[in-house]
Amino acid sequence: DRCKIIAKDMESNVKIIGKTDGTVPRVGELNVDHCVKAIADVFGIESGLPEIKEIEMELPPRPPAMCAGCSHRATYYAMKKVFGKNAVFPSDIGCYTLGIQNGTVDTTLCMGGSITVASGIYHSGEKQPICCSIGDSTFFHTGMNGLLNAVYNKANITVAILDNRITAMTGHQPNPGMGLTSTGEATKEIDLEQLCRGLGAEFVEVVDSFDVKATIEAFKRAKDYEGTSVIISKQPCIIYARRTGVRLIPFKVDHDKCVGCRMCVNLGCPAIEFDKENKKATINSMCTGCGLCVAVCKFDAIKEVQK
Repeated sequence: DRCKIIAKDMESNVKIIGKTDGTVPRVGELNVDHCVKAIADVFGIESGLPEIKEIEMELPPRPPAMCAGCSHRATYYAMKKVFGKNAVFPSDIGCYTLGIQNGTVDTTLCMGGSITVASGIYHSGEKQPICCSIGDSTFFHTGMNGLLNAVYNKANITVAILDNRITAMTGHQPNPGMGLTSTGEATKEIDLEQLCRGLGAEFVEVVDSFDVKATIEAFKRAKDYEGTSVIISKQPCIIYARRTGVRLIPFKVDHDKCVGCRMCVNLGCPAIEFDKENKKATINSMCTGCGLCVAVCKFDAIKEVQK
């Protein structure tokens, strides 16, 4: 389209081909194969690209999932335990958008939209509890004004800031809460709790994402609070933790105690599988030792691997 505008300005009669006439696909990724095929078609020559054969076997569906050991899974578990099904869960753009799989994400509009959508839903007259989720990086980027607006306009909502200490989804870039610039230089670390209080929030609690019991109790207090409440759930992104050399102790299932209730399996952690033949849960090599499965097991069947 830009080329056509330039050609018209130059009063040129040059024929311009591309996306508008289908030579190049209008949607999707513009990769090397598309470019080679387009050039070959225009010049009427063989592209030299290998023939793409259809896969004969039907592949099983595999929806995206949070990583094994992701702290967001633990936060969402606690959130769901407190707010249940009869609540509204606006969310935001990040790894945590995958919370849709366990029923803790109802809306995803744009960066920063979680808090503003939650506020709007409250002021529209919604009577159900409202708990929105937003990542630390997204909050720094476009969430602060939403929290200020919620406090100022007395929105009775709970804001869960899922602080994994980094911008994980887009490649582990630093954010203002890390104390590092994008070039790796030491800089001022912005304290999320102080920032939220500075924006007017009076109820602000910081919890360890993997301390499930404490996180559940914090969400209960936030739910009962009249006004805008904030829960900051902290644990480093597990991928970043691995890269920085954090020692991880995995868990295993004691099959003598496991009754096959699937409570741990239902967490959706890729490290937990269910043996249909033996009707027991098993933990594979992806385990990072986060301990969420231990917190939900009622039969004390999950233990640390002893080395």
